[in-house]
Amino acid sequence: MGFRKKSNKNPPVLSHEFIIQNHADIVSCVAMVFLLGLMFEVTAKVAVLFVTVQYNVTITTNEGPEEITMNYFQHGVKDLATAFFYMLVAIIMHAVIQEYVLDKINRKMHLSKTKHSKFNESGQLSAFYLFSCIWGMSLLMSENLLSHPVLLWEGYPHTLMSFQMKFFYICQLGYWLHALPELYFQKIKKEEIPHQLIYISLYLLHITGAYLLNLNRLGLVLLVLHYFVELLFHVSRLLYFSNENRQAGFTIWAVLFVLGRLLTLSLSVLTVGFGLAGAENQGLDLASGNFNVLFVRITVLAVICITQVYMMRKFISFQLRRWREHAQTQTVKRKSAPAKSKSRKANGVNGSLTANGADSPRAKKEKSS
Repeated sequence: MGFRKKSNKNPPVLSHEFIIQNHADIVSCVAMVFLLGLMFEVTAKVAVLFVTVQYNVTITTNEGPEEITMNYFQHGVKDLATAFFYMLVAIIMHAVIQEYVLDKINRKMHLSKTKHSKFNESGQLSAFYLFSCIWGMSLLMSENLLSHPVLLWEGYPHTLMSFQMKFFYICQLGYWLHALPELYFQKIKKEEIPHQLIYISLYLLHITGAYLLNLNRLGLVLLVLHYFVELLFHVSRLLYFSNENRQAGFTIWAVLFVLGRLLTLSLSVLTVGFGLAGAENQGLDLASGNFNVLFVRITVLAVICITQVYMMRKFISFQLRRWREHAQTQTVKRKSAPAKSKSRKANGVNGSLTANGADSPRAKKEKSS
């Protein structure tokens, strides 16, 4: 199945251009190998590591005369294989959205090269953020984290996760890992690669940290909050590309961005600085997954605070650049307005003189003859 358009030129096999043009087909074949491996007994044990969620834990509880069996999941090294497979799935989905949605819209809008790349970026991220927000909100409600915020730190370490919770984190890791090869597949400019690497690394750092330190509940809340704000920004940018007069979304995003940073810091300090600090289960125990020690708590808060400061710095520079551009456009409009009015007045005076029969050079010649 061909996801990307093939050009008329046929590049050499296994060349850079060949891999870029056909990367979705190549990755689809690799993913199909893992799925076919499930059908044979010899390869099923290996294929299962990549396709299904690992580290299943079954807990039986006695409630009355009946026994209730519940399945939970823990994290481990084998999760790297599962994240790798869903990274392949993310690459395929990226190509599908690009080919069948964004490219068709781009043909109708006739955007410039710069706007074209930004439109594609916002389109891809809007789809991912929307999907993650809906999935994350359903998890927040099923885990009762909205109605009982104390569950963010009560019962720590949260080593046992539901299937949906663990699969959510696996998919998040798979998506942001797929962003690394996409830098090559999408032919990102060299000067933009450092910024993109920082952007991707911050996501991987925070998601992996919350997953490994058993702070998955706090990580879920902060991810949904952050994704919602980012979704609003990218939707606003898509609307701006369709019509440059639609800029109200950026104002709403600017307010929610600042509120999101404050709420992120508040929840982090409340959970890590007060909730875990006052918990009875203190100490470092790798076997039980307990990382509730002062050094880890300070490190977690420091990483979150530094990230929020970095984001606010980028936000302020973005707003200043936007205001500067707006001021320059207003200045140009003001300068052009008097020139247009003067030309209109001059044309009006000439027209009135001609209408009143004023002696033009041609009229003087006619009178003299």
